[in-house]
Amino acid sequence: MRSVRDFFSGVGFFVEGFGWVSRNGRWWVFGLIPAVIAFAVYVVALIFLGTNATELATFLTPFADSWSWREAFRAVVAVALFLGGLALAVLTFVALTLAIGDPFYERLSAAVDVLETEDDQPWWRTLPRSVRDSLVTLLFMLMFTVPLFALGFVPVVGQTVVPVLGAAVSGFFLTVELTTLALERRGMARKERFALLRANKATTLGFGVAVFLLFLIPFVAVIAMPAAVAGAALLVRTRLAPTPDPDPDPAP
Repeated sequence: MRSVRDFFSGVGFFVEGFGWVSRNGRWWVFGLIPAVIAFAVYVVALIFLGTNATELATFLTPFADSWSWREAFRAVVAVALFLGGLALAVLTFVALTLAIGDPFYERLSAAVDVLETEDDQPWWRTLPRSVRDSLVTLLFMLMFTVPLFALGFVPVVGQTVVPVLGAAVSGFFLTVELTTLALERRGMARKERFALLRANKATTLGFGVAVFLLFLIPFVAVIAMPAAVAGAALLVRTRLAPTPDPDPDPAP
């Protein structure tokens, strides 16, 4: 029962993030800039993948040249390639947006989560570390999502169990990405951050699954990105690493 309460508490932090950026509209606009840039990159990439999926499927399946039903088989492979690209886009959207907008989101997170003392370093020093940590997180994520993607083709299991597990895995790693800013400001390295999130697994999943499901709607992901950053900062401040609550100055 407590796990269920903690799960919905995590969802609530995402909702609170929307509330914060709604009250501070300039920050919402401020946080949209990197998300729009990342969204444009993914749109171009997915259009390219969609228009070339059939040719790529043919290149990847030379063994099917002699099959009488090769066209149908390659059509299925092409659809799977595009859906895989779409899933990868959803999973990496946050990482790319945070990498593009590191200075933007650091300021946004700091406005939500005001600290008296923090591990403050210039963005040009933290960016390489953030990119490296994001790549490590992506590798961990792929260790789970690639097998789940393959299991998605198994009848019944692929349509019931796999989507639930996929949402949980994706949600956890999205929370890892989104809480990085606030936890790094507290001087926490990647291993410490992972340990903290695992110790608060239900809340972490509640927040991340809510973000993941909303981010499945393409343009909504752009609109919601500043709220996700704000919600993650509130999650860290209130639940993961509680701190006193001075009055923040929301002016960007």
